[in-house]
Amino acid sequence: MDARGHIFDIQSFSVHDGPGCRTTVFMTGCPLQCRWCANPESWIYGKHLMFAQASCKWDKGCDVCLSVCPTGAITMEPGQPSQVDWNKCKDCHDFPCTSICPNRALKQCVREYTSDELLQILRRDFSSWGSNGGVTFSGGDPITQHDFLIEVLKGCQKLGIHTAIETSAHFPREKFLDVMQYIDFAFIDVKNMDSEAHKAGTSVGNELILDNIRALKQSGWKGRLVLRQPTICGYNDSEENAKKLISFMKENDLFEINLLKFHRLGQTKWEQLGKTYDYATGGEMTDEAMTALQSLYLDAGIACYIGHHTSF
Repeated sequence: MDARGHIFDIQSFSVHDGPGCRTTVFMTGCPLQCRWCANPESWIYGKHLMFAQASCKWDKGCDVCLSVCPTGAITMEPGQPSQVDWNKCKDCHDFPCTSICPNRALKQCVREYTSDELLQILRRDFSSWGSNGGVTFSGGDPITQHDFLIEVLKGCQKLGIHTAIETSAHFPREKFLDVMQYIDFAFIDVKNMDSEAHKAGTSVGNELILDNIRALKQSGWKGRLVLRQPTICGYNDSEENAKKLISFMKENDLFEINLLKFHRLGQTKWEQLGKTYDYATGGEMTDEAMTALQSLYLDAGIACYIGHHTSF
C-alpha cells in the first residue's frame, strides 16, 4: 500500500460520529464551502498554516518566526499585533515557523499519512471500540481523497473494522458509489431542499446530492443511512423546508434524520485562517424550535434525533 492522504485530525474515543465508540479520521478537501463550517481548515487539500493571534507573545518581544519565514508573510509593526499575509503564506510548503514558535501560535494543520500508517492507528484503537464501534471518516469530505480512502477501506474490510462516513455526497455517481460499497453506516447532509438556497449557503446546488442519495438506495446498498441537517435559524429551519425533506425521504424509503443545532465552535478556526466568519451573529436555534421541527418528522413516521440524543 502506497497511497497517501492528507489528514488534519484523528480523534480516538469519539462517541458522536456513528455507532458505539469510534476513531474519527478528519480528512482534507471538500466540494462544499458552507458559510457556517466548523472545520474550514479542511477546505484546502494540502498542508497549510493556522495562526492563533491570541497565543502570540509579540508583546513580550518574541519574534523568532520572522527569521525563518521564507516568504516574508509574517510582519510585526511596533505596538501592533503580529500579522500574516495569507497571499504570501500560501506559497510556503515547509512552514518552518510552526516548529520554532514556542507558544504554538503558528501551527501546520495537516499531516500526510500512508494508508498503512493510518491502518496501524486503527489497529491500535481496535480494542477500545467495543462490540459495535469502529472508524468514521469525516472532514471536510473524505470522498475528495477517493483513491486513498478506497485503499484504507479495503484494509478495514480485511480487518473486520466497522466503517462509517460523514459525506456531502456531492461527487460523480461512480466515485460516490465506489466508496459506499465499503461503508457500513453513513451520515449524508441535506442542508436545504431549495437548490438556490443550498447554493447560497454551501456554494453548490443540491441536485447531485439528492440524485446520489436516490442512486444509493436503488443500488441495493446494505448499510444504514441517516440523513443529517445542521439546523440554522433563517436558513433551513422553516416548516416548508422540513415538509419537502420529509417528502423526499418517504419517496426514497428513508426513515432516519439527525437535526444538529447550530453552533459557533468553528469560529476561531476561521479567524486563525484569516477568513471572515459570516455567522458571528445570528443563526441560533432555540430548544423549542428544534423540538417543533422534530415533531414534524415524528408525525410523518420518521425517526428524528436532535443533536447527540440518538439511537446509535
